Amino acid sequence: MVNDTIADMLTRIRNANLMHNKTVFLPTTKMNEKICEILKKEGFIADYAVAQEEKKPYKTLTITLKYTAHGERVLSGLKRISKPGLRITVPVSKLPKVLNGLGIAIISTSKGVMTDKEARKNNMGGEVLAYVW
Repeated sequence: MVNDTIADMLTRIRNANLMHNKTVFLPTTKMNEKICEILKKEGFIADYAVAQEEKKPYKTLTITLKYTAHGERVLSGLKRISKPGLRITVPVSKLPKVLNGLGIAIISTSKGVMTDKEARKNNMGGEVLAYVW
């Protein structure tokens, strides 16, 4: 059993990306779905889908990774920031910028999961979940 499902998802995506796999399969959670929604909206993954498989008590999240026409990775890196043993929360004035705006920080706020740019626009701080570039 995995205690940190976000770190598990990011690690599976990172490993599949390094091996140039097209898809990643993992058990779904609402938080993982929201993170995938952000990754798709920002253009880091091609698509994601949630499906109930037969004889399994949980739904499966299928993530389709995105590559350029030359086969290069669109997603360069993923890093988990806030962990179950050490939560990292920041006010709006200290929201991080990843690679001077080339990447995104995924923030969990009281209004839901959003990017650092959306959190600045909504004037909200929160827990820094991950960096993506």
